[in-house]
Amino acid sequence: MNAALRNLLSPARCPSGGLRVHIEGEPCVLRCSGALWVLNHRTLIAADLHLEKGSAFAARGQMLPPYDSRATLDRLEAEIEALSPAAVVLLGDSFHDSRSVGRMASDDKARLDRLAAGRDWIWLEGNHDIAALAGAMDDLVGEVVETMALGSLRLIHEPQPGVQPGEIAGHLHPAARVAAHGRGVRRPCFVTDGRRAILPAFGAFTGGLDVRDPAIAGLFEEPPMAAALGRDRVHALAWEALR
Repeated sequence: MNAALRNLLSPARCPSGGLRVHIEGEPCVLRCSGALWVLNHRTLIAADLHLEKGSAFAARGQMLPPYDSRATLDRLEAEIEALSPAAVVLLGDSFHDSRSVGRMASDDKARLDRLAAGRDWIWLEGNHDIAALAGAMDDLVGEVVETMALGSLRLIHEPQPGVQPGEIAGHLHPAARVAAHGRGVRRPCFVTDGRRAILPAFGAFTGGLDVRDPAIAGLFEEPPMAAALGRDRVHALAWEALR
């Protein structure tokens, strides 16, 4: 990591294993779960849950274990219990398709209600779930927005081209590949240059796009930092270390 990027991000290790950084001046923690914790606003942000992706594939005859929603909600609940956020923002593509809400098990819906109780709960529209959210708000707790401001940050599902100070986005499911123990290891990751950030997908059944793909790398004027998710810590990776 070059000195200018280090000064802008001011990275520091947290006891939780997360990585504390500054994005457009806002202190944030890159959590091991793949969620972003915005400290001064006590806001938890997670991108691309893709709930009910397994049941969507099953409906097309591609059988996957039907436990992805439960596994994803387990992780989200663990983050909420650990941090007690004042607000939770789900950064789009929370549901995999337009019929996902209708396919959810009743206890998973009830669990979402419990997690939302006593805090602001905000759904951002994503390309996968805009129709699902539009047609399901009688069944879901919270507010649906297209974008939102949070201090100096601007939350949106899909990153926009050009210079976008404070943009926090998902959509691209970034993943980093590095050499470790004599083999290549590929892990979901955050990508940030201290001015904007792209979050990894939070969902259990989500793939990843290599951070060096032009769709991601082209969003940054200078080489950013990739922060890969490990079992119990987030690993800051210099751009030159990526395969």
